[in-house]
Amino acid sequence: MTEKIEILSERLFPVDAQTLFSTFADPAKLAEWWGPHGFTNRIDTFDLRPGGTWRVTMIASNGTDFDNHSTFEIVEPFTRIAFIHHGPIHLYRMDMAFKPEEQGTRLVWRMEFDASEELAMLEKFIAAANEQNFDRLEAALGLNSGIEA
Repeated sequence: MTEKIEILSERLFPVDAQTLFSTFADPAKLAEWWGPHGFTNRIDTFDLRPGGTWRVTMIASNGTDFDNHSTFEIVEPFTRIAFIHHGPIHLYRMDMAFKPEEQGTRLVWRMEFDASEELAMLEKFIAAANEQNFDRLEAALGLNSGIEA
């Protein structure tokens, strides 16, 4: 059995689950905030249903393209999205939970990777990139003005 590394990231957003879910479910909104600081996105395919494909080209600030391919496994509107990210760099499973709370909705990301020495070194980088993703999501929701989506 292959060892796994799990990276857990979460943040409470002061919006309802439907609003938060829609920022992922709408490809135009998703393109505004997906990825760490400095990236823009071109979404080529976005079929948000179990078995559906998501192809996004993430473009770094230096112009380098990163073509990403994922397959959705679970789509439960306003509650949960799970997908397998096939590459280019890492194969992982992402499980996104949208959990209503009194002050809004907690977004919980569970990323599961096959363990490797390289990944162990990248674990802190990935966790920091997830926080940047959440910062950009807040900006896309109009919740902070100091960070660009």
